[in-house]
Amino acid sequence: MAKIYELQEVEVWDGNVAASHALRQAQIDVMAAYPITPSTPIVQDYGSFIGNGYIDGEFVLVESEHAAMSGCVGAAAAGGRVATATSSQGLALMVEVLYQASGMRLPIVLNLVNRALASPLNIHGDHSDMYLCRDAGWIQLTTCNPQEAYDFNLMAFKIAEDYDVRVPTIVNQDGFLSSHTAQNVRPLSDEEAYKFIGEYKVKNPLLDFSKPITYGAQAEEDWHYEHKAQLHAAIMDSMPVIERVFKEFKDKTGREYHPVMSYDMEDADVAIFAIGTTAESARVAAKTMRSKGIKAGVVTIHVLRPFPYEQVGIALKHVKAIAIMDKSSPAGAMGAMFNEVSAAIYQVSTTASKPILSNYIYGLGERDLTQKDIIEIYNELGADVKAGKLTHKTQQWICLRGAKMGFH
Repeated sequence: MAKIYELQEVEVWDGNVAASHALRQAQIDVMAAYPITPSTPIVQDYGSFIGNGYIDGEFVLVESEHAAMSGCVGAAAAGGRVATATSSQGLALMVEVLYQASGMRLPIVLNLVNRALASPLNIHGDHSDMYLCRDAGWIQLTTCNPQEAYDFNLMAFKIAEDYDVRVPTIVNQDGFLSSHTAQNVRPLSDEEAYKFIGEYKVKNPLLDFSKPITYGAQAEEDWHYEHKAQLHAAIMDSMPVIERVFKEFKDKTGREYHPVMSYDMEDADVAIFAIGTTAESARVAAKTMRSKGIKAGVVTIHVLRPFPYEQVGIALKHVKAIAIMDKSSPAGAMGAMFNEVSAAIYQVSTTASKPILSNYIYGLGERDLTQKDIIEIYNELGADVKAGKLTHKTQQWICLRGAKMGFH
């Protein structure tokens, strides 16, 4: 029997510690892990919890991130509650096995602490790894701070393991800006957290010898297409479960989440769309703009996959100009979020109400994005509204050393 960890009503945790306590409270059966900055403390803390008797689980140290997810796949197929964590190059090495996990419909929870991809080598945060695996068949949740890193880990198990979903789930948080930034976090007690998540619901375990099954069989053209369609449908149809879990969490904690979160958008003329900690920075800048008479707002998402197209479109369709922020190099295209959000707005906007859209690439390798920078973006949006058209290139790289770069 695992020991009870005595928690305070308010703990001062960074995002990694918050995530590790959520995994502890979930009482996962197996963690297979290979550490990588900035996600290392999540698995390191989990190992300490096992060593000190707070978890009755297994901690499997492996030789690579590819092996880590492979171990998770095996443990989940055997019938266990399983989780791990990674970042950046670790995620890149793990990607092959992400497709195995989703194709087998194994409800693994992965903490992805977002970090830049090499080369050149950079250990700091951007969303390159988040974007790398966005089409790997996993539900993806996004967070803005340590409290959300804790909350969404608890909810991730409940979502992934639901019989109407049964899809592996990623919880994203910004490297260092969330993972290593200490803030007040209000945790549930161990008993409350485990009760919220619930007992693990086994489905088709390999270790049930009374009902032999197989995982990862070869399908080829006869059935591969149908399997992928079924997985896609499961992800697309998971939104009601996600929203139900969000509501159940609000009923328990008072903390309210939605797939799309809007701030000061009721009468906004200009808006910024951003993910993660940047959304919080944009909210501060929006309040500054409103004090100057500019009706500025912010929209963010807590669910990246399935992408909430309709809700994003509705949140933004009445705005006159929108800056869509991408914290990853698009390497020859418009940013991933620009494409997603543009599609969402196109579905709900008429020709007469179509907002002016622009794409800002920022923060690669954790280049600072200051309040001055965000206010400048809002001012550019204001100029677009006044002119009735884009007054600059559609895509811009901001905060570059030297002159600003713009691209059509």
